Amino acid sequence: MFVTVTTTLLEGFLSTLQLFLLTLIFSLPLGLLISFGSMSRHAVIRMPVRFIIWVVRGTPLMLQLLVIYYGPGIIFDAPFWNELENGRFYAALLSFVINYSCYFSEIYRGGIQSIDVGQYEAGQVLGLSKAQVFFKIILLQVVKRIVPPISNEIITLVKDTSLARVIAVYEIIWEGQSFIKSAGIIWPLFYTGAFYLIFSGLLTLLFGFIEKKLGYFE
Repeated sequence: MFVTVTTTLLEGFLSTLQLFLLTLIFSLPLGLLISFGSMSRHAVIRMPVRFIIWVVRGTPLMLQLLVIYYGPGIIFDAPFWNELENGRFYAALLSFVINYSCYFSEIYRGGIQSIDVGQYEAGQVLGLSKAQVFFKIILLQVVKRIVPPISNEIITLVKDTSLARVIAVYEIIWEGQSFIKSAGIIWPLFYTGAFYLIFSGLLTLLFGFIEKKLGYFE
């Protein structure tokens, strides 16, 4: 039974891992773009972006999952996600990308605005363009400052992937809970915690290593 449970949970964890990795791949760069929009000098860009960030950060991720999954079908009176293969997974992915992009954007914005204005001016005096100043001087310093908060959000993402089960995405918690009905046992549900703990522990070690490597900015 232990081998069967472990194999089943590993299958669920692969779905969890896929959702986790794809969310990071899309939300990290998108968050940077959103941060530029939230810092724009043009109010017509800045205000809508900040409003979206406020709404996303101010509402539960579970609610966003339900709205994105059920919303199109209700609005257009036709199944949308169900027409796609793995549609539930894509709905969950879109929800997570939107949510975490907004959180990451605020971390990026805080990191960028924490850099002294004099460094921008010094770079321009040296003849560098604004883009060169940002990518060659500012960005690496920003990365050093945002690693701790970004790492916290990423570890939170590991646990938040369990929310995907509300729209029947077969992630690890779903698989663990299925044994309650099929076999009348509950310990596989608690066993899923070991997967989260191990994965979160590995990520903690990884981010600790990255912080040490970026220590030369201190």
